[in-house]
Amino acid sequence: MKLTRRRFVGGAAAAVVGGAGIYELVDQLGTSPKRPARPVAAFDEQHLIDLRTTQSEGVEVVVPPLHSEIVTAAVDDVDLAQARQQLDDALASLESSYDPTTPAGLGITVAWGSPYFARVHAAAQRHLPFDRRAQKPVLLPTRRFPSDPETTILEQNDVAFLLRSDTLAHIQAAERALRGLDFLHVTSVRRGFAGGGFDGKQSLPKKLALAAGVPGADLIPDTSELFLGFTSTQKSGLGPRLIANHETLGYVDLRGGYFHGGTHMHLSHISEDLEAWYLNFDFGERVVTAFAPGQKAKPNQQTVPQGPKDIHDAAQMRQTFDRTGRFGHSASIQPTSRLLQDHVGPDGTVYPKGTAIPQRADFNTLDNPFFFSADPARDKWTKDPAAGVHFVVFNPTGDDFERNRLAMDGQLPDGTKLDVQPRSRAQGFNSVLTTTHRQNFLVPPRRHRSFPLAELS
Repeated sequence: MKLTRRRFVGGAAAAVVGGAGIYELVDQLGTSPKRPARPVAAFDEQHLIDLRTTQSEGVEVVVPPLHSEIVTAAVDDVDLAQARQQLDDALASLESSYDPTTPAGLGITVAWGSPYFARVHAAAQRHLPFDRRAQKPVLLPTRRFPSDPETTILEQNDVAFLLRSDTLAHIQAAERALRGLDFLHVTSVRRGFAGGGFDGKQSLPKKLALAAGVPGADLIPDTSELFLGFTSTQKSGLGPRLIANHETLGYVDLRGGYFHGGTHMHLSHISEDLEAWYLNFDFGERVVTAFAPGQKAKPNQQTVPQGPKDIHDAAQMRQTFDRTGRFGHSASIQPTSRLLQDHVGPDGTVYPKGTAIPQRADFNTLDNPFFFSADPARDKWTKDPAAGVHFVVFNPTGDDFERNRLAMDGQLPDGTKLDVQPRSRAQGFNSVLTTTHRQNFLVPPRRHRSFPLAELS
């Protein structure tokens, strides 16, 4: 019998208390990683957090926070200046208790959606950043992509709070503080976890999926960082510190600089069919699907090198597809997610050709689709746990994210459209992943994280 969250809390894990259910096992089953010492001050960029690295199969990888949570909310019709001060005070109080620069404390990122910016329309018209390369606003309307089902919900939240910590109690304190703000109507709470297996012990995704009785849990590799078995936080595969800022790559007209140090955030929930992944794809085909046809990997290897010398360009992707009739996930997005030439940032930092641009903060979940939903019927919420991922990624612009997502479906910025059916095996992961919800957000710099532009409206 599959173990529901209710059965788990009431039966085998009756000692788990506090309403978080199975997620509280992360602290019991995992060991908190050692984290860097606290810097002198918090970053200007509120989406940045210090994460240590380690070696996995000879590759440098970033050690993700054990716990992550996203709280989405609508903002009531209130005085924005007063609400701005209240939110500022709540965030400052949390950061006085928990170091905001490392998961040893509590990382907080506040992102704002289009419905909020409609409330401050006049100021938004003057100050929202504009994408020079795409000739579009940086914050684009949320859309479906070719391999998304028609049922994918395009959300309209005013705000999303991304909370990251190695300690669940820190995240719970933040959630309580947010729920205590009477002008916020919480629309969803999304909880999850990642990592825990780099020391050679059983990872959190494996332990928790087994505990929850998720179909296919027994097939997850013991030390897998995420449910699908491959390490996704290779340092060379994640954008370096400032690259996702609006200003770094020159894509964005900051229109006065209010959003200097900000970025774009995409949020989605994706369900994962673990049985289909592990039973229908042998290890060799999983490597081809996750990376590229012809990708070399040792038997059961989890961390496959994806440095600048390992990437594919658009011509290679097209040639591989013409020869094999398929393309891998990494190979499809590398032509759009990596720098095509060397770039020097405004602070003098040199970003070599092949450097990754997106900064991902995704994490696995047993939510189905959310831990809490204010609209269970719309969200098709159920208490039965299911394997999934809350996908969070920071890009310089919304168009930059869309280029990567369209490439997953075989559509490249130069107009190339590979002849592939939506959700076929040729599309990498898309045959075993289903996106249930999507929304785009703008992440202001730390100094403007509370109700941006409200003081100018």
